[in-house]
Amino acid sequence: MFNEKKAIRSRLIAARAAMSPEQRDEAANTLADAVLALVLAAGARTVACYVSMGSEPGTRPLLDALRADGVRVLLPVLLPDNDLDWAEYEGFDQLTPGRLGLLEPTAPLLGPDAVSEAHVVLLPGLAVDPATGVRLGRGGGSYDRVLSRLAASGSTARLVTLLFDTELVPDLPAEVHDRPVDAVVTPRRTLRFR
Repeated sequence: MFNEKKAIRSRLIAARAAMSPEQRDEAANTLADAVLALVLAAGARTVACYVSMGSEPGTRPLLDALRADGVRVLLPVLLPDNDLDWAEYEGFDQLTPGRLGLLEPTAPLLGPDAVSEAHVVLLPGLAVDPATGVRLGRGGGSYDRVLSRLAASGSTARLVTLLFDTELVPDLPAEVHDRPVDAVVTPRRTLRFR
């Protein structure tokens, strides 16, 4: 299963890299509108998000839209053991380069358990199975820890992954620890699984 996941990851990363900056910008703006609508419909006042990097579906328009709407946004800070701490998003100019080239908030750290305060948790990913909601991440394990922490806390947060339209992959391989997401948002549609 490891090799199958690795092959899928390589294919999807290459497809993302082939997209033009204009295509990525258009997708980021469309995703921001769709996710903001989902967050507001859920009545979520705290959202855990992330700052996109490289060819990932862009989150900057979303971060600013959430903040402008009065939603409290938590962003991850990568710890040396690849676990995630969290801090509040206070604007794009308040981000600083962190480990592995990630942009991280400069606000005070709230602790790894702060993610449990979120009503919606936006998870990065490379693919989601459109039938089951199984998500394929990059394989680093940081968000597996977040999902375990949420489950242990009894969190009822909605788990949502942002993808490009071509990243809905049927029959995605899944392992026992893989937890399905509640929804996936692409520029063209939103799929809900539970």
